[in-house]
Amino acid sequence: MHYRVFGPDLLTLQLVETVPGFSASGASSVPAAPAYEASGEPEVVAVLAGVAQVKVPGCLRELYGELDEVLTAAGELEVVVLKHYIVYRRMLNVASVIFRPSVSHRAILVYLRLDPDTVELEEGFTRDVRGIGHLGTGDLEVRIVSSADVEKAVPLIRRAVEES
Repeated sequence: MHYRVFGPDLLTLQLVETVPGFSASGASSVPAAPAYEASGEPEVVAVLAGVAQVKVPGCLRELYGELDEVLTAAGELEVVVLKHYIVYRRMLNVASVIFRPSVSHRAILVYLRLDPDTVELEEGFTRDVRGIGHLGTGDLEVRIVSSADVEKAVPLIRRAVEES
């Protein structure tokens, strides 16, 4: 179990892994964690899901580094690495990041929890994905293929974090 403390009155819990045969009366080998950090600052936990985790393709590693800096600087977000994508979230997912390393795509797709009707869509950069059946994180897809795209996405990312 991982936790994140938002203050003295708010704590979120996430089940990371279940232990087969664990009973409620059985003793746990996991040390107890404090319920609230004395510093008053929320604890941000990176949660890794299972053995099979998404790998950042070499051709997109530097670009993802820039994007990750922007996403983590936008607010206190929890980073969850899943099998096929990476999620940045507070109580709800704010952004999901998917890698498309093929020669025809070579892009990072970021799904933001923003209403596409409130954004001026730009061909090849932003797209309304409502009802398409993507990850379900958000309704706005942002296509990142260069550092300039990361800079252009900063206002959208900040807005998605603020509205979450």
